[in-house]
Amino acid sequence: MTLNYSAPLDEMRFTLKDVFDAPTFWQNTPGLSHMDTDTVDMILDEMAKFSRDVLLPLNQSGDDESAKYLGDGKVSTPSGFQDAFKQYSDMGWIGLGGDPDFGGQGMPKMVTMLTEEMMFSTNQAFALYPNLTVGATLCLLANGSDEQKALYLPKLYSGEWSGTMCLTEAHAGTDLGIIKTRATPNDDGSYAITGTKIFITGGEHDLTENIVHLVLAKTPNAPAGSKGISLFIVPKFLVNDDGTLGERNGVAAGSIEHKMGIKASATCVMNFDNAKGYMVGAENTGLATMFVMMNYERVTMGLQGLGASVLAYQNAAAYAKDRLQGRHDDGIKNTDKAADPIIGFGDVRRMLLNAKTNSVASRTFAMYVARELDIAKFSDDEQAKSAAAAKVALLTPIAKAFLTDMAFNATIDCQQVFGGHGYIKEWGMEQIVRDTRISQIYEGTNGIQALDLLGRKVVKNNAVAIFALIDEINEACQDIDHAIKDATASAAKRVKYLTEQLLDAAKTDAHAINASAVDYLHAVGYLCYAYMYVLIVRACQGKSGEFYEERLKLAEYFTQRILPKLYAHADMAQAGSSSIMAFDDDFFA
Repeated sequence: MTLNYSAPLDEMRFTLKDVFDAPTFWQNTPGLSHMDTDTVDMILDEMAKFSRDVLLPLNQSGDDESAKYLGDGKVSTPSGFQDAFKQYSDMGWIGLGGDPDFGGQGMPKMVTMLTEEMMFSTNQAFALYPNLTVGATLCLLANGSDEQKALYLPKLYSGEWSGTMCLTEAHAGTDLGIIKTRATPNDDGSYAITGTKIFITGGEHDLTENIVHLVLAKTPNAPAGSKGISLFIVPKFLVNDDGTLGERNGVAAGSIEHKMGIKASATCVMNFDNAKGYMVGAENTGLATMFVMMNYERVTMGLQGLGASVLAYQNAAAYAKDRLQGRHDDGIKNTDKAADPIIGFGDVRRMLLNAKTNSVASRTFAMYVARELDIAKFSDDEQAKSAAAAKVALLTPIAKAFLTDMAFNATIDCQQVFGGHGYIKEWGMEQIVRDTRISQIYEGTNGIQALDLLGRKVVKNNAVAIFALIDEINEACQDIDHAIKDATASAAKRVKYLTEQLLDAAKTDAHAINASAVDYLHAVGYLCYAYMYVLIVRACQGKSGEFYEERLKLAEYFTQRILPKLYAHADMAQAGSSSIMAFDDDFFA
């Protein structure tokens, strides 16, 4: 069976224009005053066509064929990927949000997040190749020298070259402070980079003529731990001063990983053997420099989850309308057939509504974060920029972890709608589940994101940022008349109390943060989704039409069937660490 996809453009435009009133925001933001809705509508229409007509047909075939290691450091992508990537590049999609001074189009994140959603809906593996390039451009734009920007950004925006980020090493994992890759100064100001990196997305492939690796390494006599990490540009082919390609650099793929999902994405082991590299930013500031890219990727992983859940929902809903099995509880519907469609059964509707309420809340939350990113980048009000950056720091782990956790659950629900067919490869649903699973693991596992939220963003911050968000949520609740109003206010009260309890627990219990972090993130995540439905209801009030009525019904479903989960997670988070830490290590042998 072939999966079908129709970009939910009406929902996207509703989120952009009705919920967040993007046109007014753009008009009042000097750096975005050039934006117009006609151009944005055209961008969304074109990506909808490209995703449906070019990317989706390559999704299952790419999974079947997969990326392949050919030996001698060479990697091939599946059939059709080269042509699709060329079309994608030629249409200017990679530079859509890029700096116009270097060939980008300067679109805000509120727009590019919607194009990213469509890509991840139709081909998660393909989307990762340009996605890593965009992350690399953000890192160079924020921290590269003028010469580095001029040399690399135009080629990356055009898609002639691609980018990667090379952080992880086999022994280190998330603990980047113990990486072993070394950077030894050369006489010409460059560095000789030696070491091995693993899990490098797009580390080698046949889509572009050059690959620009951003590599974390340690210089001689660097301070111990993460404070001694520097960042380097290490191109596959050295680049001459005039931008032409020179000789092959000392970097090559040693192998690719054989993975559960996203098989068409080349995940490489990269070997650096005295490869020539060029420092980005100041020495020993590499981790902070790379976080520009990492945080972008973390927000984008939330969009990966969102996109997957949309594709899964659309196909599960269509299947449920066509699949005949059993008779409806309230009487026979198909008197001329042996069975009724399963869409009439409450349990099937429950699974579909779980997925639908998730995708609507996820898209709204992603847009909320995108707006804060745009304020931090484009506003000329320094106070507003600072406040937006602080909010993004708080929300990034939620955008990455909660969105992907909920999306994976949604893909499982949609697979379940298919029954046994959902487990069979030909129907396509099992691939969605496999592909989406990685979104909870890479770019910092969701457990790490939870530790970041509770440990760094809440406890270390003395809850200033989260309490400010709760105040904002309570204020928004005053403007609506819907069941979600009181439910959200009660949820906000519970999360505030939980936060206060955990602040106290962290003072005396060394395990308190680690033991409660994931449940805390989920409790906050459900509160954020409730807030999004508050904003959705506010945008629908006073408007007539089936679309708006359906949003109000979704808000009611969320209130009754989803939001109560917040209280279970809050209770578990508040339970503390004693039952977790009661076992000796030998118990787990």
